[in-house]
Amino acid sequence: MSESAFLKTCETRGFINQCTDLDGFDAELTKGKPIAAYIGFDCTATSLHVGSLIQIMLLRHWQKAGHKPIVLMGGGTTKVGDPTGKDKSRVALTDEQIAINMAGIKTVFEKFITFGDGPTDAVMVNNDDWLSGLKYLEFLRDFGRHFSINRMLTMDSVKLRLEREQPLSFLEFNYMILQGYDFYHLADSHAVRAQFGGSDQWGNIVQGTELSRRILAEKGGKAHDLFGMTTPLFTNAAGAKMGKTADGAVWLNADMFSPYDYWQFWRNAEDAMVGKYLRWFTDLPIAEIGRLESLEGSAINDAKKVLATEATKLLHGEEAALQAAETAQKTFELGLTGDALPEITIDGAELSAGIAFTELLFRAEMTPSKGEAKKLIQGGGAKLNDEKVSDVNLLVSNAHLNAEGFIKLSAGKKRHALVKPA
Repeated sequence: MSESAFLKTCETRGFINQCTDLDGFDAELTKGKPIAAYIGFDCTATSLHVGSLIQIMLLRHWQKAGHKPIVLMGGGTTKVGDPTGKDKSRVALTDEQIAINMAGIKTVFEKFITFGDGPTDAVMVNNDDWLSGLKYLEFLRDFGRHFSINRMLTMDSVKLRLEREQPLSFLEFNYMILQGYDFYHLADSHAVRAQFGGSDQWGNIVQGTELSRRILAEKGGKAHDLFGMTTPLFTNAAGAKMGKTADGAVWLNADMFSPYDYWQFWRNAEDAMVGKYLRWFTDLPIAEIGRLESLEGSAINDAKKVLATEATKLLHGEEAALQAAETAQKTFELGLTGDALPEITIDGAELSAGIAFTELLFRAEMTPSKGEAKKLIQGGGAKLNDEKVSDVNLLVSNAHLNAEGFIKLSAGKKRHALVKPA
């Protein structure tokens, strides 16, 4: 067991996959001075999804252990595109699109870590601030010479693409060099001593650590105390990467994935993963987690509800979490409805005239198309006000409004929405 508070937490909660020098890192962390570490997040969408949550929670534990988190926004590297785990090149984004995405992503971090000017307060930086000003020939001369093409070809991000005979652009091939330069720049300008990331980033992180050591040593700086550490990827019991559902990504921004849906995502966790998810995605004490994961049979559902509520509290706040839990209880256990269910509003005149049930399912985003809505009905998975619907041509009107003035739609046992007239 490590001596430092941070690594003890990481080991106890299962955050460590690989580390460039675990003993050396532990020794540095026990010296009693705050250390800066960073994680990079490219700006490919207006929200991060739940697959990034392990990294965000790691920064949270880093700060709670008395150290300084650096959140690196990849405004520059997003223009290149990380080939890791991808069979195709990313769609090129404009500067305006990247700026919009970055603005959407930034807000989530304030839920988990504290920003400010203090020695352990988090700082957010944008690598476009230094990457866009690089002079290409000088960059190749000073930094490109430290990268072996032979070694780069063995990295998973490159090797897997080539093995699948999928094209890898020269632009993408430069990604690990730019990521390595980020580490050097932050080590030189912000005294960063460590980079964290998911296990799929191990090759890039190792390259960045080694590059930074070499360049700093050439400049006469202290180069021996830089570290890289990766976490496991967010997976299910079968080892498949998580972050998406059959209906799309589990986004962290509330306007893209509601607090109620987020609560439900965790409530539907596999039995075998409850303990692991409680360790990763909640602040609950380890002893309490041990008690919850030891529950058997139907009692494991109580642990899932705790997981859902605690995870939702961290992202959306206690009020939203408790409201989602109450709505779920009313919907699933008491057969009632709750205030946190997703809602859509239909023009009163349109509802009076009658609107197709398939159209409502589509507008409520419960099916990706009206054709899929028909399939849902034909398969017996669609309900209107908790009554199964078998008629694919059903028209819904004011006659279907319940005593509370709304219409409840259901797709399967776990997805619900309310329709209200304008």
